[in-house]
Amino acid sequence: MTRIDGEALLKRLPKVRGRLMPNAPLADLTWFKTGGPAEVLFMPADEADLAEFMQGTPQDISVYVIGVGSNLLVRDGGVPGVVIRMGRGFNDIKLAGPNQIRAGTAALDMRVAQFALEHSIDSLTFLIGIPGTIGGALRMNGGAHGGETTDVLIEARAVDREGKIHVLQHAEMNYSYRHCGAAEDLIFTEALLQGKPGTQSAIKAQMDSHVEHRVNAQPIKSRTGGSTFKNPAGLKSWQLIDAAGMRGFAVGPAKVSELHCNFLINEGGATAAQIEELGETVRARVKAHSGVDLDWEIKRIGIPLEGQP
Repeated sequence: MTRIDGEALLKRLPKVRGRLMPNAPLADLTWFKTGGPAEVLFMPADEADLAEFMQGTPQDISVYVIGVGSNLLVRDGGVPGVVIRMGRGFNDIKLAGPNQIRAGTAALDMRVAQFALEHSIDSLTFLIGIPGTIGGALRMNGGAHGGETTDVLIEARAVDREGKIHVLQHAEMNYSYRHCGAAEDLIFTEALLQGKPGTQSAIKAQMDSHVEHRVNAQPIKSRTGGSTFKNPAGLKSWQLIDAAGMRGFAVGPAKVSELHCNFLINEGGATAAQIEELGETVRARVKAHSGVDLDWEIKRIGIPLEGQP
């Protein structure tokens, strides 16, 4: 089995202006608050720092990108290779033209929604309901409350595995439901979003409605990874899970939320393996009950601990 040895890996990596941390704990960087370390965690200073790092990193070293860990499960054995966490150098939000916003990919979706409100820009209110960053929204075609990233994106900047910078137009993202068809090795750094003119009162009313719905319908105060499974075409995952009798089902301290059963929660001390086992049990029960295959929406990275299946 692959072993985590950050100090050895560090010697193979180029010098950076940001931070390189071997054997870095990741649990506290995820909303589930569980999982193993990154062999090396890299927090780039800015896009140029990221590009130079990618150019100088050997191709045989795996690279993963994370945001605020809101839709992420890190397995207990940790993540071999480099985990890149976008931070301060990528969280700017600014006006870019009439009803246009340019946002770094570390910017929280809710902050972009609030920025749009402050500038009377409509059509971005759905972002208040996505508990993540613009980078995650780009990579997953994130959406909520009837809106999706594909509805508002003009273009996205990205760095590829060789350190080259790309500007992708909307059509090049090849969006579909909760999916982006852009190359997997692209690391998004910035998005240009297009809204519509609106009034602050109407925009605020809609955002308040979205927030109220989320507070009442989702376990936002629990350790969770957000929506666990994608909705199958024409169906709702939570209804399929509920119909299969899985509301409140648990594997140790990992539990299907009783408030919204498309959310898995860590009630305290759950391992990533228990959360993943719970998710796979839910998938199997739904398949047996309704014949529908649920696809994970939560991103799972890393390796199990030795001895885990």
